[in-house]
Amino acid sequence: MNIQLLDLLAQYETIKDEIKEAVISTIESGHYILGSQVKKLEEDIAKYCGVKHGIGVANGTDALLLTLKAFGIGEGDEVITSPFTFFASAETISQAGAKPVFVDIDPDTYCIDVDRIEEKITERTKAIIPVHIFGQMVDMDRIMEIAKKHNLIVIEDACQAIGAEYKGKKAGSIGHAACFSFFPTKNLGGYGDGGMVVTNDDAVAERIRMLRFHGSKVKYYHEILGYNSRLDELQAAILNVKFKYLDEWNRKRAEKAEIYNELLKDTSCKLPVARDYNKHIYHLYIIQHEKRDELIKYLKDNGVATGIYYPVPLHLQNVYKDLGYKEGDLPNAEYASKRTFAIPLYPELTLEQQKYVAEKIKEFENLK
Repeated sequence: MNIQLLDLLAQYETIKDEIKEAVISTIESGHYILGSQVKKLEEDIAKYCGVKHGIGVANGTDALLLTLKAFGIGEGDEVITSPFTFFASAETISQAGAKPVFVDIDPDTYCIDVDRIEEKITERTKAIIPVHIFGQMVDMDRIMEIAKKHNLIVIEDACQAIGAEYKGKKAGSIGHAACFSFFPTKNLGGYGDGGMVVTNDDAVAERIRMLRFHGSKVKYYHEILGYNSRLDELQAAILNVKFKYLDEWNRKRAEKAEIYNELLKDTSCKLPVARDYNKHIYHLYIIQHEKRDELIKYLKDNGVATGIYYPVPLHLQNVYKDLGYKEGDLPNAEYASKRTFAIPLYPELTLEQQKYVAEKIKEFENLK
């Protein structure tokens, strides 16, 4: 077999007629920038999340950056986040002029360890960016309690978690704002870059709309320095088609995760831990193994693709060496970075393929 980590073409085959119609219709409309397709997606995702505003932007990274800027976070400020996430979660803090402060992770969920946050709060701390990593939400009750106690902004990094839930509340509905990515590999992914901010804050929503369009409310009249960061109309058209299927695709991911849990229960792999209060949407199915690199090579040799998320935690990235972190400072994140990886999981994955992946993992363990 040859099993990809994610097969985007398999998904496309199930909806290609709708996609083609949406793309052609948008091209023939003659409206390509912030048109009806973007407006529809913004309204539908805001309603889905249970918030007032959705603001489409160019990508998930810009969603984070523009949100930080909209809240006035900048030079001299500190923002607490996780070291075990994609670089953009911290990069945007730095680009806003603030300092990222890293808190170690829960070794089971890989989300930020909420019990360690308060010890990192200083008089300069202005915000927390909890990352709903791999499709599971952080303990948001505790996050919001801490934020209220210390008068902090909470920006949910939900780039991997659209459709996930915490105690029945959708990702994006609990913090002061939240950010989504529509990168092609996401559970709701376009055929290029895209992102969105959702919020109940009218003033923040208005400011992000200005920031994404060169600091302008009215074309050619500029009130603040902004960016060129608009969600593309063609991408929005594609996402409007795919959004209809999001819940069903997420349900299938969760079902296939349960199948893996059963198939791999007798191996030495540490399997994903989903908290009882969460609806995990399994953006990635992450397992942990003491001989990760050897196992990855064995799977590759047998036609199974994998992916390492993430090989170097952010506090040990070369770009952040001036922050003064050293190996051993955040041991859970460092441990996970050396042992975790993703195996194939997507809605179109077959049971036969899943059994094959599990069989090869068991073969590897028997050889060792």
